Amino acid sequence: MLEPSLVRTVLDAALSTGADFAELFMEDRRDTSLVLQLNRLETVNSGRIHGAGVRVYVGLNAIYAYTNDTSREGLIACARQAASAVRERGRELAACAELTAMAVRDAHPVKLLPSRTDTRRKADVLRAANAAAREAGAEIVQVACTYRDSEQDVLIANSEGRFVTDRRVYTRLGCQAVAGNGTENQSGFEGPGALMGFELFESRVDPARVGREAARTAIEMLHAPVCPSGVMPVAIGNGFGGVIFHEACGHGLEATSVAFGTSVFCGKLGEQIASPCVTAVDDGTLPNEWGSENVDDEGTPTTKLVLIENGVLKNYMIDRLNGRRMGMAPTGSARRESYAYAPTSRMRNTYIAAGCDDEEEIISSMGDGLYAARMGGGSVDPATGEFNFAVQEGYLVKDGKITTPVRGASLIGKGADILMKIDRVGRDMRMAQGMCGSLSGSVPTNVGQPMIRVSSITVGGRA
Repeated sequence: MLEPSLVRTVLDAALSTGADFAELFMEDRRDTSLVLQLNRLETVNSGRIHGAGVRVYVGLNAIYAYTNDTSREGLIACARQAASAVRERGRELAACAELTAMAVRDAHPVKLLPSRTDTRRKADVLRAANAAAREAGAEIVQVACTYRDSEQDVLIANSEGRFVTDRRVYTRLGCQAVAGNGTENQSGFEGPGALMGFELFESRVDPARVGREAARTAIEMLHAPVCPSGVMPVAIGNGFGGVIFHEACGHGLEATSVAFGTSVFCGKLGEQIASPCVTAVDDGTLPNEWGSENVDDEGTPTTKLVLIENGVLKNYMIDRLNGRRMGMAPTGSARRESYAYAPTSRMRNTYIAAGCDDEEEIISSMGDGLYAARMGGGSVDPATGEFNFAVQEGYLVKDGKITTPVRGASLIGKGADILMKIDRVGRDMRMAQGMCGSLSGSVPTNVGQPMIRVSSITVGGRA
């Protein structure tokens, strides 16, 4: 993308007023999206994002500037703009080290680049999902299907001599089905994706199954009575159930919060913060997974990071700048939406690891309670861990048996409390795909877990 000699010139310009570290991030990304609704292809859009950002450090402070002018003059002007905010007089100026290209093993091979795949094949994926959803029953009144792909090339270099390039290719299908009876509607959603090309639909994802599953959830919830409220044991299903750990606990383990003392998990490394049956991982190395990368957005090789091991807090997710603040090394967790954002610590593929409990026993031994098969959206306060999450698909459990589907349920509690109340962890860990928003924009993340059971949690309902 750029010659090392030019990159070094840019970094030297960024260091010219007294910064002690400089970094260049450049990207060239092509995005495509298709939307099918009302049984017809409504939109086909494509776009290109191209630009670069320059960041400088002065001690524990950082300045970031960005531009879409990646000519020699544009990059140097951007570097000087960042440098202009630094006024460290009377100190020896830092110099950029010799840049050394870092070899990166591509752990996420792509067989069919989306840009080389005919648009008609992409539209056929949407038509298959749409048809399957509508065939699920006459109660399906609306279906909307989306297809998205992205090809991103990045270059990352810094004044310590790092110089690395990487390519990230993402492909995703989404299907939302709405079931109605004339007086009310309920919806279901499926959104599988991966860090891979169009071969996603040859090896991992059946579009028709995606449509059927979205429709099944919508129809099931349309006929469900409202959920009773109260404090009860709750079993949370695998896959999308992992959103609770992601939101209520995962964000509190990011250095974005920990470095500033605003996380409930600050200062607790080595302490028991969860039940001994809980091991939680943030892994950016999983081949072709939605939240994976070869290197993070600071050029640090991605890692498998054990956050919690047998209930004991082992690690935080750390980017370079917050690592400075914490006196800890980065963990390959720095991410950003695009060159228009400075990076910070973010989750990648975050999950509760598989345990040794049998899923049938988890249900049969819980007495009366709730089975939250699929979680929806919600809100959380990272400083306290307090959360409120909707249950998209839920079922009452009576005498250890799954019985009536219920709707309108929500789970309310504190992340730190819930971690200690997990008393069962199943064997079948699955992940689900989503987009996570934070200080550095929206990035692809996986959430995951096997079925788990919380011995006691507040369930909000309408009955």
